[in-house]
Amino acid sequence: MAFLEAFRLALAQIRVQKLKSFFTLLGVMIGVMFLITVVSIVEGMSRYVEEDFAARLLGVNTFTVVRRPFFQPGGTSEAQWREYQRRPRLTPSDVQVVRAALPPGARSAVENITFTTAQAPNARPKRVQAVATDAEYFRIKKYDIATGRVFTPQEAELGVPVVVIGQEVSEAYFNGLDPLGRELRIGGIPYRVIGTIAKQGQVFGFSLDRLAIAPAASPLSRVTNPAGDVGGLVVQTESRDDMDTAMEDAREALRAFRRLRPGQDDNFSISTQEAALSFFDGIKSKLIVFGTALPAIGLVVGAMVIMNIMLVAVAERTREIGIRKALGARRRDILSQFLVESATLSLLGAAIGVALGFALAKVIAAVSPLPAAVAPWAIGVALLVGIGVGVVAGLYPASRAARLDPIVALRQE
Repeated sequence: MAFLEAFRLALAQIRVQKLKSFFTLLGVMIGVMFLITVVSIVEGMSRYVEEDFAARLLGVNTFTVVRRPFFQPGGTSEAQWREYQRRPRLTPSDVQVVRAALPPGARSAVENITFTTAQAPNARPKRVQAVATDAEYFRIKKYDIATGRVFTPQEAELGVPVVVIGQEVSEAYFNGLDPLGRELRIGGIPYRVIGTIAKQGQVFGFSLDRLAIAPAASPLSRVTNPAGDVGGLVVQTESRDDMDTAMEDAREALRAFRRLRPGQDDNFSISTQEAALSFFDGIKSKLIVFGTALPAIGLVVGAMVIMNIMLVAVAERTREIGIRKALGARRRDILSQFLVESATLSLLGAAIGVALGFALAKVIAAVSPLPAAVAPWAIGVALLVGIGVGVVAGLYPASRAARLDPIVALRQE
Protein backbone atom coordinates (compact mmCIF):
# COMPACT_ATOMS: atom_id res chain seq x y z
CA MET A 1 0.00 0.00 0.00
CA ALA A 2 1.33 3.41 -0.97
CA PHE A 3 2.11 5.80 1.84
CA LEU A 4 -0.28 8.47 0.56
CA GLU A 5 -3.09 5.93 0.35
CA ALA A 6 -2.41 4.76 3.90
CA PHE A 7 -2.33 8.40 5.04
CA ARG A 8 -5.65 9.08 3.33
CA LEU A 9 -7.25 6.07 5.03
CA ALA A 10 -5.85 7.21 8.38
CA LEU A 11 -7.41 10.67 7.97
CA ALA A 12 -10.72 9.04 7.01
CA GLN A 13 -10.70 6.96 10.20
CA ILE A 14 -9.95 10.09 12.27
CA ARG A 15 -12.90 11.92 10.68
CA VAL A 16 -15.24 8.99 11.29
CA GLN A 17 -14.22 8.50 14.93
CA LYS A 18 -13.60 12.07 16.10
CA LEU A 19 -14.11 11.55 19.84
CA LYS A 20 -11.96 8.43 20.01
CA SER A 21 -9.26 10.14 17.94
CA PHE A 22 -9.28 13.16 20.26
CA PHE A 23 -8.72 11.07 23.37
CA THR A 24 -6.07 9.08 21.50
CA LEU A 25 -3.98 12.15 20.71
CA LEU A 26 -4.63 13.91 24.06
CA GLY A 27 -1.63 12.41 25.86
CA VAL A 28 0.80 13.27 23.06
CA MET A 29 -0.72 16.75 22.78
CA ILE A 30 -0.19 17.50 26.49
CA GLY A 31 3.33 16.06 26.50
CA VAL A 32 4.43 18.05 23.45
CA MET A 33 2.73 21.18 24.79
CA PHE A 34 4.82 21.13 27.98
CA LEU A 35 7.94 20.15 26.02
CA ILE A 36 7.59 23.17 23.72
CA THR A 37 6.82 25.43 26.69
CA VAL A 38 9.96 24.36 28.54
CA VAL A 39 12.16 24.64 25.44
CA SER A 40 10.73 28.07 24.58
CA ILE A 41 11.35 29.44 28.07
CA VAL A 42 14.87 27.97 28.28
CA GLU A 43 15.67 29.29 24.79
CA GLY A 44 14.26 32.68 25.73
CA MET A 45 16.37 32.75 28.89
CA SER A 46 19.44 31.81 26.87
CA ARG A 47 18.94 34.64 24.40
CA TYR A 48 18.07 36.97 27.24
CA VAL A 49 21.32 36.17 29.01
CA GLU A 50 23.39 36.58 25.84
CA GLU A 51 21.73 39.72 24.48
CA ASP A 52 20.62 41.51 27.65
CA PHE A 53 22.24 40.17 30.78
CA ALA A 54 25.82 39.74 29.52
CA ALA A 55 25.77 42.56 26.98
CA ARG A 56 24.04 45.17 29.14
CA LEU A 57 25.54 44.36 32.52
CA LEU A 58 29.06 43.36 31.45
CA GLY A 59 29.34 45.19 28.12
CA VAL A 60 30.38 44.22 24.58
CA ASN A 61 34.03 43.26 23.96
CA THR A 62 34.82 43.89 27.61
CA PHE A 63 36.64 42.14 30.40
CA THR A 64 37.01 43.08 34.05
CA VAL A 65 40.11 42.64 36.18
CA VAL A 66 38.89 41.76 39.68
CA ARG A 67 40.06 40.10 42.87
CA ARG A 68 37.81 37.08 42.42
CA PRO A 69 35.55 35.95 39.54
CA PHE A 70 31.97 37.17 39.22
CA PHE A 71 30.76 33.76 38.03
CA GLN A 72 32.12 30.33 38.83
CA PRO A 73 30.82 27.45 36.64
CA GLY A 74 29.89 24.52 38.87
CA GLY A 75 29.87 26.67 41.99
CA THR A 76 32.65 27.62 44.39
CA SER A 77 34.10 25.07 46.77
CA GLU A 78 35.16 25.99 50.29
CA ALA A 79 38.83 25.63 49.32
CA GLN A 80 38.36 27.97 46.35
CA TRP A 81 36.56 30.51 48.51
CA ARG A 82 39.39 30.49 51.05
CA GLU A 83 41.89 30.97 48.24
CA TYR A 84 39.89 33.94 46.95
CA GLN A 85 39.88 35.44 50.44
CA ARG A 86 43.67 35.18 50.65
CA ARG A 87 44.19 37.04 47.42
CA PRO A 88 45.55 40.61 47.64
CA ARG A 89 43.03 43.33 46.95
CA LEU A 90 43.13 45.28 43.71
CA THR A 91 44.83 48.64 44.26
CA PRO A 92 45.28 51.87 42.25
CA SER A 93 48.86 50.72 41.52
CA ASP A 94 47.51 47.51 39.94
CA VAL A 95 45.13 49.62 37.85
CA GLN A 96 47.97 51.82 36.59
CA VAL A 97 50.04 48.77 35.60
CA VAL A 98 47.17 47.20 33.66
CA ARG A 99 46.29 50.46 31.92
CA ALA A 100 49.89 50.94 30.83
CA ALA A 101 49.85 47.48 29.21
CA LEU A 102 46.63 47.95 27.22
CA PRO A 103 46.84 48.37 23.43
CA PRO A 104 46.01 51.72 21.79
CA GLY A 105 42.28 52.35 21.41
CA ALA A 106 41.26 50.37 24.50
CA ARG A 107 39.04 52.13 27.03
CA SER A 108 39.12 51.47 30.75
CA ALA A 109 37.31 52.59 33.87
CA VAL A 110 37.50 51.58 37.51
CA GLU A 111 34.25 50.08 38.77
CA ASN A 112 33.39 50.35 42.45
CA ILE A 113 29.81 49.22 43.11
CA THR A 114 27.65 48.85 46.19
CA PHE A 115 24.04 49.24 47.27
CA THR A 116 23.48 52.01 49.76
CA THR A 117 20.80 54.41 50.94
CA ALA A 118 20.44 57.82 49.31
CA GLN A 119 18.52 60.82 50.61
CA ALA A 120 17.02 63.97 49.15
CA PRO A 121 14.90 66.78 50.59
CA ASN A 122 11.17 65.98 50.82
CA ALA A 123 11.68 62.34 49.77
CA ARG A 124 11.90 59.07 51.66
CA PRO A 125 15.35 57.40 51.76
CA LYS A 126 15.73 54.57 49.27
CA ARG A 127 18.45 52.15 48.29
CA VAL A 128 20.36 52.84 45.09
CA GLN A 129 23.14 51.13 43.19
CA ALA A 130 26.06 53.48 43.78
CA VAL A 131 28.91 53.36 41.24
CA ALA A 132 32.19 55.22 41.68
CA THR A 133 33.96 55.22 38.32
CA ASP A 134 35.66 57.19 35.54
CA ALA A 135 34.24 59.26 32.70
CA GLU A 136 34.84 56.45 30.14
CA TYR A 137 32.39 54.22 32.02
CA PHE A 138 29.42 55.75 30.24
CA ARG A 139 30.87 54.94 26.81
CA ILE A 140 31.83 51.42 27.83
CA LYS A 141 28.34 50.66 29.15
CA LYS A 142 26.70 52.55 26.27
CA TYR A 143 24.51 54.62 28.58
CA ASP A 144 22.36 57.12 26.72
CA ILE A 145 21.95 60.42 28.54
CA ALA A 146 18.33 61.60 28.69
CA THR A 147 18.99 65.03 30.22
CA GLY A 148 22.06 66.95 31.29
CA ARG A 149 25.54 65.49 30.82
CA VAL A 150 28.11 63.07 32.24
CA PHE A 151 30.98 64.24 34.39
CA THR A 152 34.13 65.31 32.57
CA PRO A 153 37.59 63.73 32.92
CA GLN A 154 38.64 66.82 34.86
CA GLU A 155 35.74 66.42 37.32
CA ALA A 156 36.60 62.73 37.65
CA GLU A 157 40.27 63.49 38.33
CA LEU A 158 39.47 66.15 40.94
CA GLY A 159 36.75 64.04 42.58
CA VAL A 160 34.07 66.70 42.23
CA PRO A 161 30.89 65.56 44.08
CA VAL A 162 28.61 65.36 41.05
CA VAL A 163 26.31 62.46 40.19
CA VAL A 164 24.47 61.05 37.17
CA ILE A 165 21.31 59.13 38.11
CA GLY A 166 19.00 56.56 36.54
CA GLN A 167 15.33 57.08 35.77
CA GLU A 168 14.10 55.18 38.82
CA VAL A 169 16.23 57.33 41.13
CA SER A 170 15.03 60.49 39.38
CA GLU A 171 11.37 59.52 39.79
CA ALA A 172 11.81 58.42 43.41
CA TYR A 173 13.52 61.58 44.64
CA PHE A 174 12.50 64.28 42.15
CA ASN A 175 9.14 63.12 40.82
CA GLY A 176 7.63 65.86 38.67
CA LEU A 177 10.71 68.08 39.11
CA ASP A 178 13.78 68.70 37.00
CA PRO A 179 16.55 66.85 38.89
CA LEU A 180 19.40 68.77 37.26
CA GLY A 181 21.23 70.93 39.77
CA ARG A 182 19.44 69.38 42.76
CA GLU A 183 21.07 67.67 45.72
CA LEU A 184 21.25 63.94 46.38
CA ARG A 185 22.98 62.73 49.54
CA ILE A 186 24.86 59.42 49.48
CA GLY A 187 26.74 58.34 52.57
CA GLY A 188 25.93 61.69 54.16
CA ILE A 189 27.77 63.61 51.41
CA PRO A 190 25.77 65.95 49.12
CA TYR A 191 26.17 65.41 45.36
CA ARG A 192 24.90 67.71 42.64
CA VAL A 193 22.84 65.96 39.95
CA ILE A 194 24.26 66.84 36.51
CA GLY A 195 22.54 64.26 34.31
CA THR A 196 20.03 61.44 33.99
CA ILE A 197 20.44 58.17 32.13
CA ALA A 198 17.80 57.04 29.62
CA LYS A 199 15.57 54.21 30.83
CA GLN A 200 17.37 50.86 30.82
CA GLY A 201 14.58 48.49 31.92
CA GLN A 202 15.10 45.27 33.85
CA VAL A 203 17.16 42.10 33.62
CA PHE A 204 15.55 39.08 35.36
CA GLY A 205 13.47 41.46 37.44
CA PHE A 206 16.52 43.51 38.51
CA SER A 207 16.11 47.20 37.72
CA LEU A 208 18.93 48.82 35.76
CA ASP A 209 17.55 52.31 36.47
CA ARG A 210 18.45 52.44 40.17
CA LEU A 211 21.83 53.97 39.37
CA ALA A 212 23.78 56.78 40.99
CA ILE A 213 27.16 57.23 39.26
CA ALA A 214 29.83 59.58 40.64
CA PRO A 215 33.59 60.06 40.01
CA ALA A 216 35.88 57.40 41.47
CA ALA A 217 37.97 60.07 43.18
CA SER A 218 34.89 61.52 44.90
CA PRO A 219 33.89 60.61 48.48
CA LEU A 220 31.60 57.91 47.03
CA SER A 221 34.60 55.54 46.82
CA ARG A 222 34.71 55.48 50.61
CA VAL A 223 31.14 54.14 50.54
CA THR A 224 31.72 51.51 47.84
CA ASN A 225 35.13 50.17 48.92
CA PRO A 226 37.55 50.19 51.84
CA ALA A 227 40.21 52.89 51.60
CA GLY A 228 42.82 52.16 48.94
CA ASP A 229 40.84 49.34 47.30
CA VAL A 230 39.47 49.13 43.78
CA GLY A 231 36.47 46.92 43.02
CA GLY A 232 37.52 46.19 39.45
CA LEU A 233 38.87 47.63 36.23
CA VAL A 234 36.56 47.37 33.20
CA VAL A 235 38.38 47.29 29.85
CA GLN A 236 36.75 47.55 26.43
CA THR A 237 38.46 47.00 23.11
CA GLU A 238 37.37 47.77 19.56
CA SER A 239 37.10 44.13 18.48
CA ARG A 240 37.05 40.61 19.88
CA ASP A 241 40.58 39.91 18.59
CA ASP A 242 41.88 43.03 20.32
CA MET A 243 40.10 41.90 23.49
CA ASP A 244 41.96 38.58 23.58
CA THR A 245 45.28 40.37 23.06
CA ALA A 246 44.48 42.97 25.73
CA MET A 247 43.53 40.25 28.22
CA GLU A 248 46.88 38.51 27.76
CA ASP A 249 48.80 41.79 28.02
CA ALA A 250 46.92 42.73 31.19
CA ARG A 251 47.52 39.31 32.73
CA GLU A 252 51.24 39.28 31.98
CA ALA A 253 51.71 42.86 33.23
CA LEU A 254 49.85 42.23 36.49
CA ARG A 255 51.64 38.93 37.11
CA ALA A 256 55.00 40.64 36.63
CA PHE A 257 54.00 43.52 38.91
CA ARG A 258 52.90 41.11 41.62
CA ARG A 259 56.06 39.02 41.11
CA LEU A 260 54.28 35.76 40.42
CA ARG A 261 56.58 32.93 39.37
CA PRO A 262 55.81 30.98 36.15
CA GLY A 263 54.41 28.01 38.07
CA GLN A 264 52.14 30.06 40.32
CA ASP A 265 48.44 30.57 39.66
CA ASP A 266 47.03 34.05 39.11
CA ASN A 267 46.06 35.78 42.36
CA PHE A 268 43.47 37.82 40.48
CA SER A 269 40.70 37.07 37.99
CA ILE A 270 39.69 38.33 34.58
CA SER A 271 35.94 38.01 34.05
CA THR A 272 34.33 38.07 30.61
CA GLN A 273 30.94 37.45 28.99
CA GLU A 274 32.00 33.86 28.34
CA ALA A 275 32.37 33.28 32.08
CA ALA A 276 28.83 34.48 32.64
CA LEU A 277 27.50 32.45 29.71
CA SER A 278 29.32 29.27 30.77
CA PHE A 279 27.85 29.76 34.24
CA PHE A 280 24.37 29.94 32.70
CA ASP A 281 25.02 26.94 30.44
CA GLY A 282 25.32 24.76 33.53
CA ILE A 283 21.98 26.08 34.80
CA LYS A 284 20.46 25.71 31.32
CA SER A 285 21.37 22.02 31.05
CA LYS A 286 19.79 21.32 34.46
CA LEU A 287 16.65 23.22 33.48
CA ILE A 288 16.31 21.15 30.32
CA VAL A 289 16.79 17.85 32.21
CA PHE A 290 14.28 18.64 34.95
CA GLY A 291 11.95 20.55 32.65
CA THR A 292 11.54 17.67 30.21
CA ALA A 293 10.72 15.09 32.90
CA LEU A 294 7.01 16.01 32.98
CA PRO A 295 6.63 16.09 29.16
CA ALA A 296 8.38 12.71 28.96
CA ILE A 297 5.81 11.22 31.36
CA GLY A 298 3.03 12.73 29.25
CA LEU A 299 4.49 11.21 26.09
CA VAL A 300 4.79 7.77 27.72
CA VAL A 301 1.16 7.99 28.82
CA GLY A 302 0.21 9.15 25.34
CA ALA A 303 2.01 6.19 23.78
CA MET A 304 0.17 3.76 26.07
CA VAL A 305 -3.17 5.33 25.19
CA ILE A 306 -2.41 5.11 21.47
CA MET A 307 -1.42 1.47 21.83
CA ASN A 308 -4.63 0.58 23.67
CA ILE A 309 -6.83 2.49 21.25
CA MET A 310 -5.11 0.86 18.27
CA LEU A 311 -5.58 -2.60 19.82
CA VAL A 312 -9.28 -1.80 20.19
CA ALA A 313 -9.33 -0.60 16.59
CA VAL A 314 -7.76 -3.86 15.40
CA ALA A 315 -10.39 -5.85 17.31
CA GLU A 316 -13.23 -3.72 15.90
CA ARG A 317 -11.93 -3.92 12.34
CA THR A 318 -11.04 -7.63 12.26
CA ARG A 319 -13.62 -8.34 9.51
CA GLU A 320 -12.32 -5.36 7.49
CA ILE A 321 -8.79 -6.74 7.75
CA GLY A 322 -10.01 -10.16 6.60
CA ILE A 323 -11.74 -8.65 3.54
CA ARG A 324 -8.61 -6.69 2.62
CA LYS A 325 -6.46 -9.81 2.89
CA ALA A 326 -8.99 -11.83 0.86
CA LEU A 327 -8.80 -9.17 -1.88
CA GLY A 328 -5.00 -9.47 -2.05
CA ALA A 329 -3.66 -7.16 0.64
CA ARG A 330 -0.29 -8.36 1.86
CA ARG A 331 0.86 -8.48 5.47
CA ARG A 332 3.07 -5.41 5.00
CA ASP A 333 0.08 -3.51 3.54
CA ILE A 334 -1.94 -4.12 6.71
CA LEU A 335 1.11 -3.33 8.84
CA SER A 336 1.79 -0.02 7.06
CA GLN A 337 -1.91 0.95 7.20
CA PHE A 338 -2.11 0.73 10.98
CA LEU A 339 1.37 2.16 11.54
CA VAL A 340 0.56 5.21 9.40
CA GLU A 341 -2.77 5.61 11.17
CA SER A 342 -1.06 5.51 14.57
CA ALA A 343 1.70 7.90 13.46
CA THR A 344 -0.86 10.28 11.93
CA LEU A 345 -2.81 10.43 15.17
CA SER A 346 0.36 11.10 17.13
CA LEU A 347 1.61 13.67 14.61
CA LEU A 348 -1.70 15.53 14.73
CA GLY A 349 -1.54 15.58 18.53
CA ALA A 350 2.08 16.85 18.37
CA ALA A 351 1.10 19.65 15.95
CA ILE A 352 -1.70 20.81 18.24
CA GLY A 353 0.67 20.50 21.22
CA VAL A 354 3.24 22.72 19.46
CA ALA A 355 0.67 25.48 18.96
CA LEU A 356 -0.58 25.20 22.55
CA GLY A 357 2.98 25.08 23.88
CA PHE A 358 3.93 28.35 22.19
CA ALA A 359 0.72 29.95 23.42
CA LEU A 360 1.39 28.78 27.00
CA ALA A 361 4.99 30.06 26.84
CA LYS A 362 3.77 33.48 25.72
CA VAL A 363 1.25 33.59 28.55
CA ILE A 364 3.95 32.71 31.09
CA ALA A 365 6.24 35.39 29.62
CA ALA A 366 3.44 37.96 29.84
CA VAL A 367 2.56 37.31 33.50
CA SER A 368 6.07 36.60 34.86
CA PRO A 369 9.66 37.81 34.39
CA LEU A 370 10.51 34.58 32.54
CA PRO A 371 11.23 35.32 28.85
CA ALA A 372 10.16 33.05 25.99
CA ALA A 373 11.54 32.69 22.48
CA VAL A 374 10.33 30.49 19.62
CA ALA A 375 13.01 27.96 18.70
CA PRO A 376 12.38 26.73 15.11
CA TRP A 377 14.38 23.56 15.74
CA ALA A 378 12.03 22.69 18.62
CA ILE A 379 9.10 22.45 16.19
CA GLY A 380 10.89 19.86 14.08
CA VAL A 381 11.98 17.91 17.15
CA ALA A 382 8.44 17.92 18.58
CA LEU A 383 6.92 16.68 15.33
CA LEU A 384 9.56 13.95 14.99
CA VAL A 385 8.91 12.93 18.60
CA GLY A 386 5.19 12.78 17.79
CA ILE A 387 5.77 10.54 14.79
CA GLY A 388 8.19 8.37 16.78
CA VAL A 389 5.72 7.91 19.62
CA GLY A 390 3.01 6.93 17.14
CA VAL A 391 5.20 4.40 15.34
CA VAL A 392 6.45 2.80 18.57
CA ALA A 393 2.98 2.70 20.11
CA GLY A 394 1.37 1.35 16.94
CA LEU A 395 3.96 -1.29 16.16
CA TYR A 396 2.45 -4.07 18.28
CA PRO A 397 -1.20 -3.47 17.26
CA ALA A 398 -0.16 -3.20 13.60
CA SER A 399 1.84 -6.42 13.70
CA ARG A 400 -1.06 -8.15 15.44
CA ALA A 401 -3.41 -6.99 12.69
CA ALA A 402 -0.98 -8.11 9.98
CA ARG A 403 -0.76 -11.64 11.45
CA LEU A 404 -4.54 -12.23 11.43
CA ASP A 405 -5.68 -15.26 9.45
CA PRO A 406 -8.04 -13.96 6.71
CA ILE A 407 -10.44 -16.94 7.04
CA VAL A 408 -10.73 -16.47 10.82
CA ALA A 409 -11.05 -12.72 10.33
CA LEU A 410 -13.93 -13.11 7.80
CA ARG A 411 -15.87 -15.22 10.30
CA GLN A 412 -15.67 -12.42 12.86
CA GLU A 413 -19.01 -10.68 13.41
